Amino acid sequence: MKLPEIIGLGFANLWRTKLRTSLTLLGVVIGVGALTSMISFGTGMEKNITDMFRENDLFTSIYVTARKIDLGDEGDAGTMMEGLEKKPVRLNDSTVNLFLGMDGVEIAYPENSFQVRAKFFGKEGDLNVAGLPVYMQKYRPFSDIAYGTFFKEDSSATTVISLDGLRKLKIIVNDPDEPVELNDEEIGRGMILLPPDSIIGKPIFLTTVVIDAPALYLRSFNIFNKSENMPVKKITIPFIICGIMKNKSPFRVWNFRNDIFMSYRTAEKIPRLPVDNFLDLFVDDNNADTYNSIYIRVTTPKEMDAVISKLKEMNFNILTFSGQLKEMRRNFLILDGVLAAIGTIALIVAGLGIMNTMIMSILERTREIGIMKAIGGSESQIRLIFFVEAGVIGFIGAILGLVLGWIVTIIANKIANLQILPVGEPPVDFFYFPAWLILGAIAFSIALSLAAGLYPAIRASRIDPVKALRHD
Repeated sequence: MKLPEIIGLGFANLWRTKLRTSLTLLGVVIGVGALTSMISFGTGMEKNITDMFRENDLFTSIYVTARKIDLGDEGDAGTMMEGLEKKPVRLNDSTVNLFLGMDGVEIAYPENSFQVRAKFFGKEGDLNVAGLPVYMQKYRPFSDIAYGTFFKEDSSATTVISLDGLRKLKIIVNDPDEPVELNDEEIGRGMILLPPDSIIGKPIFLTTVVIDAPALYLRSFNIFNKSENMPVKKITIPFIICGIMKNKSPFRVWNFRNDIFMSYRTAEKIPRLPVDNFLDLFVDDNNADTYNSIYIRVTTPKEMDAVISKLKEMNFNILTFSGQLKEMRRNFLILDGVLAAIGTIALIVAGLGIMNTMIMSILERTREIGIMKAIGGSESQIRLIFFVEAGVIGFIGAILGLVLGWIVTIIANKIANLQILPVGEPPVDFFYFPAWLILGAIAFSIALSLAAGLYPAIRASRIDPVKALRHD
């Protein structure tokens, strides 16, 4: 028999036992569906994290802080005193210029972020403000402006607010091209809808607090009067909203937790408590000339290792999210392995069903096999017939299993997004079917099916034709 005849015979044999073949095929479909849907969840989560890193240019970002000594981790008192003698490296304008002169460094500027009480359109809320150089509008995520524009000058009195920041003020942007409606929960929380035109170009009032020196002086003479207010005063400054940034990814990182962005020169001039630690106001004499952290962007990801090595040699604390991504990928690899193992169990059970179907087919077709061998059919041809039958089940089962897995993930993704959309998060694709997963699932299903059909095929090829012809 020629190969096309053998393949046709294999299909015909499966068609003759439609019910048994369908049940065996169903087991493969469920196994492949379970395997692919589980792995697609792990790959989907990894893709979301990787895309977030890429969208925010985290593969080229370095965050530098002054070296700090954690006395709580030291050993004896002598070691602690040694740690106290080590002065942390200060970050100032000279440090920024030093970084800018390093090979591979494209951008370096001091990070300047603080909290304010914002008031807009009668709504109030606590928002985080970040000062940025104007040239950052060329880079992600700051190049992703949903409405309006980025501020144009380093001394500009305009600000860019994020959609998340507006939501904190209980304001939702109602895009005329994509209108939204408030649900009962949002209405109950006092949320309102505003078109972009009602936000762009309008003033937003930012309030900070500063030390009230006269009040502090007077309070020093009345330390036993606990009814006195704190010796601080509020300062409110109006800014014009020039743009609205898109929502941040749910897989955000700490640097992009800010809600309002303005020129870093403007941010420096806003009166406020200048330190994170209140004690630094009285203990640290040189705090005014230093920064908490400096942001560095290298030219390409290839420059990262060299720049990081230089910074470590200068005793700076380094934070890079590219290293965090490597650790995350290792964790996702473990997760994918566990999910794949669970899905493979279902597919192995389906393989046992294929083996059972093939063995039952041998018992029913013993006489037929004997006739084929009596008229010249070789053992290899007999084996090939059964391999074709097993392979067909594996291939069709893989295709239908992929469809089943895809449908299941769509339903699961919609259910998951129904939980996060009410809290203001953008929709997320939790599942991802890369090409390697699709092709791998098909190949694995066929390979497992052929393995399951190996014993029945060998057993069928070794049937004695004389005994087979006498078989009832």
